[in-house]
Amino acid sequence: MPLPTLADDHLDAILPELVEFRHDLHAHPELGYQEHRTCQQVCAALDAAGIEHTAGLACGTGIVAHVPGASEKAIALRADMDALPIEEMTGLPWASTHEGTMHACGHDGHTTVLLGAARVLKHLAANGGLPNPVTFVFQPAEEGGGGGEKMCADGCLDGTVLGPPARAMFGLHGWPTLPLGQVSSAPGPMLAAADHFSIELTGLGGHAAMPHLAKDPIAAAAAMIQSLQHVVARRVDPVMGGVISITSVHGGTAHNIIPEHVALLGTVRAVYPEAQSVLKDGLHEIVDLLAKAHGCTATLDYHVGYPVTENDAGATAIYQAVAEDILGPSCAPPFEMPVMGAEDFAYYGQHVPACFFALGLIPPGKDSMPCVHHPLFDFNDAAIPIGVRMFCGLALQDG
Repeated sequence: MPLPTLADDHLDAILPELVEFRHDLHAHPELGYQEHRTCQQVCAALDAAGIEHTAGLACGTGIVAHVPGASEKAIALRADMDALPIEEMTGLPWASTHEGTMHACGHDGHTTVLLGAARVLKHLAANGGLPNPVTFVFQPAEEGGGGGEKMCADGCLDGTVLGPPARAMFGLHGWPTLPLGQVSSAPGPMLAAADHFSIELTGLGGHAAMPHLAKDPIAAAAAMIQSLQHVVARRVDPVMGGVISITSVHGGTAHNIIPEHVALLGTVRAVYPEAQSVLKDGLHEIVDLLAKAHGCTATLDYHVGYPVTENDAGATAIYQAVAEDILGPSCAPPFEMPVMGAEDFAYYGQHVPACFFALGLIPPGKDSMPCVHHPLFDFNDAAIPIGVRMFCGLALQDG
């Protein structure tokens, strides 16, 4: 059902404050587990709205807030708060004031949307009550730090922090390939599992003019970089797909020296466990065999990262109904296929039925905008009220 007029009126009244809050967060970005000022700003805003909350979670900067409601279990809503180690190039009045750090993934927008939803729902609770208790999860360190996993371990969903246990959880992400005014999701896998690895190659250094007297780790690294793509192309079921990307290569100091060591960094992505297993096994095999073939040794350090973000069918059906009621069926198209980006929202789905959805950001009259993780990216302020209305609609579903 559409939001109560009381909710829309309150959202209209506080929207300028929310935009100002987002700009402040954007100007003061903080990396994972360092979001101390961000945490203080969120807590101050919650205090001002009279919303109960507990801070100091997930290594110190996570926050759980709560607004009571009538049913026995809560609806949980989540936002991430951390920034990225990127030098901002937008030139905006609210551009980052922290050199080498910026909100290049829109977490300033996500945090603002969740705060806005909390304020609107608190207003509704004070003027007639809510059908469901609502738990608001402000988490640190989504960008590789696994803050979501730590928030779950600290009890954000099981009722040990604030309020009753959650029966479902919803999260959103600003989406720079989706038009403003639209949202999108689908049941099943939506974002990939993401592992990462490092490879240390050791050979025998020597003069570049006498390679026969050396064991060249650069040649071994080049062979590995090429051959690893055959694992994706020839070992993984093409319907399942997957990615192995080498993203960093370091070795050598001069034009005439064959170095002793080369270091590689990379990532493995897949949306199906079977493909992830094939990629991992193939990586180990290729690294071992090609190092030996080049007379080198290799040490592979492989880390299993975020799991697949998989949307629960029941939670996604609730999302779809809410999106169509609030925005209209044409503004809630299905998410066509999974993407190889990863999200630690996946951890919440291991504890309760969960749905993650995309929030459109492309301004009217444009067909594109800078992508996330780009130095020119900035969250579209016009998406804030749409995200708030979606979160409120999900919280107000029949208990």
